[in-house]
Amino acid sequence: MTGAGDRSTGPAIARASTRVMNLAHLVTQATRHGPDRIALVWGERQWSWADFDRRIDAMAAALSTRFGVRKGDRILIQSANCNQMFESMFACFRLGAVWVPSNFRQTADDVAWLAGASGAVGLICGAPFPEHASACRDQCPGLRFVVTIGSDGEDDYDQVVDAFSGQQVPLAAVDRDDPCWFFFTSGTTGRPKAAVLTHGQMAFVVTNHLCDLMPGTTPEQDASLVVAPLSHGAGIHQLAQVARGVKTILMPSERFDVDAAWTLVERWRVTNLFTVPTILKMLVEHPAVDEHDHASLRYVIYAGAPMYRADQQRALAKLGPVLVQYFGLGEVTGNITVLPPAHHHLEDGPEARIGTCGFERTGMQVSIQDDAGNELDAGATGEICVIGPAVFSGYHDNPQANVKAFRNGWFRTGDLGRLDPDGYLYITGRASDMYISGGSNVYPREIEDKLLMHPDLSEVAVLGVPDSTWGEVGVAVCVLRPGSELEEAALAAWFDGKVARYKKPKRFFFWEALPRSAYGKITKKMIREELVRRGEVPADVSTPGR
Repeated sequence: MTGAGDRSTGPAIARASTRVMNLAHLVTQATRHGPDRIALVWGERQWSWADFDRRIDAMAAALSTRFGVRKGDRILIQSANCNQMFESMFACFRLGAVWVPSNFRQTADDVAWLAGASGAVGLICGAPFPEHASACRDQCPGLRFVVTIGSDGEDDYDQVVDAFSGQQVPLAAVDRDDPCWFFFTSGTTGRPKAAVLTHGQMAFVVTNHLCDLMPGTTPEQDASLVVAPLSHGAGIHQLAQVARGVKTILMPSERFDVDAAWTLVERWRVTNLFTVPTILKMLVEHPAVDEHDHASLRYVIYAGAPMYRADQQRALAKLGPVLVQYFGLGEVTGNITVLPPAHHHLEDGPEARIGTCGFERTGMQVSIQDDAGNELDAGATGEICVIGPAVFSGYHDNPQANVKAFRNGWFRTGDLGRLDPDGYLYITGRASDMYISGGSNVYPREIEDKLLMHPDLSEVAVLGVPDSTWGEVGVAVCVLRPGSELEEAALAAWFDGKVARYKKPKRFFFWEALPRSAYGKITKKMIREELVRRGEVPADVSTPGR
C-alpha cells in the first residue's frame, strides 16, 4: 500500500505505532448494551444485535478458517444493499482485513478492474451478478475465492454462516494507520482511485458524525433509514448508527421507491437518514410525502453535490427544520464542513447565508489557497484545502496521485470556494468545471443558482465550451418542471441582467433528464459527452478533466 506518509516537508521522525480499537468492536459494544434490541431491518426480516453479532462472528470465522483470509487482505464486495453486505463490513474488520465495496451498478469489467486494482484475494458477490464474478475470476489471478449471496450453492453466504455458526476468531489488533476500507472515488475524470481509510481515522469520523451531524443520537429514540448504497457515504453513516446501537432499516429492494421510503419512515418512526440532493428532491416533491407521517424525523442529512436554494426551500417547507448539510470528499470521509438545522433558513435574508455549505467540522481546518499554496484572505476564491484527523492516509498503490493530492501537508480537494469573514464556506465549483470567457473566470455554480430561481426549471447544469471569439462560452442544459412549455428565447430574456454578460450562457438546451453516474450524481463529464453525441457541441470539446 502506498499511503501519504512521505508527504511531510520536514525531517522524518521515528515513532511507535499507535494501537486503536478495531472498529468491529462497535458491534460488540452495541450487543452488550442491548442484545435484544433491533439492529437491522430488511423487508419483513429483523435481526437483534445478538443475532447480528453472531452472524458476523460466523462469517469472520469462515473467512479465516475456510478461505485463509489474514490481516491486511482485501475482500471485494459486489452487492446491492442487504443484511449480508452490511455484515461483511464487520466480518472483514474483525480479521483486520480490508473491506472493498464496489457500487453495484457498475459493469462487470469495471468491478473486475477494481478487484485487480485493490489486490483483492476474495469476492463476496450478490447472486444477481454472475457476470461480475466471472469477470473477476478471469481477469484477477490473485482472487482465491468467491462467496455468493443468495445462490444456494456450496459457498453461499448464508450456508457458510450456518456452517460456522457459534464459532469465533480473536479480534485482530490494529494500529491507527491500519487500513479497514478502500473507498473508491467516483472516477468522473478517469479510473476510480482507492482512498485508504484506516481504523483510527474512521473512529474519529464516527465520533465526528455523531457530534456534528446527529447530536443526541440514542438507541432508545432513534432509527435510521438507508436510501443510498452502503458502499459509500451511506455505509459511513450507518457505521455511526452502529456506534450508538441504533437500528438500521434497509429499503426492500434496490430500486428506489419514494412511497416505500415514506412508508418505512412512518412505520419505524425513522429519525435520521443520509441522502444526496437529487434523492431528497424526489422525496419532498412526491405526493407520498403528504400521505405518511414523518414527524419523527430529526436529521435529514444531505451531501455529495450542491443543493440549490429553490430545492432547499421546498424541503424546509415540507419537512421543517431537520436539514443537515455536510461537505466532504470520500478522501476526507465527508468531514470538512457542516450546516446544522439551526443554520438552515426558509426565508431569504442575511442570516440565511444563501449558498453556504457550512462551517468547519469539529477537529478539522479549512484553508483557501492559490496555485502556489498560499492562504488567501476571506472573500477570495481559491482551492479548498483541508487538514485534520478525518483526512485519509493516501491512495492505494498510486504515488503519483498522492503527490498531486497533498501540498505542504494539506489535502487538496480540487473544489474551488471562498470563506466569508465568519468562517462559512461557499463552493463555487470544481476546478475542472471553471471556464474562462474573454479572459474572465466563470464559475458555473453561481449561474446555476440564479437560473433555478425560474419557477419552470427543475434542474440545470452549466458548462463551458470552446468559442472562436471568446475562447469559451457557457451553455446551460435545463430540465423543465412537468407541464412547462418554456422556450429558449423566453428563458434567455428572463435571464438578462441577472449576471454579467460574459457569464450568461450562449445557449439553453432542454432535456427530459440529466445523465447521472452510478452514484446518482449529475456529472459535467457525462453531460458534455451527451452534448457531443447529440451534435450540440463539437466532438473535440470532450476533453479529459472536464
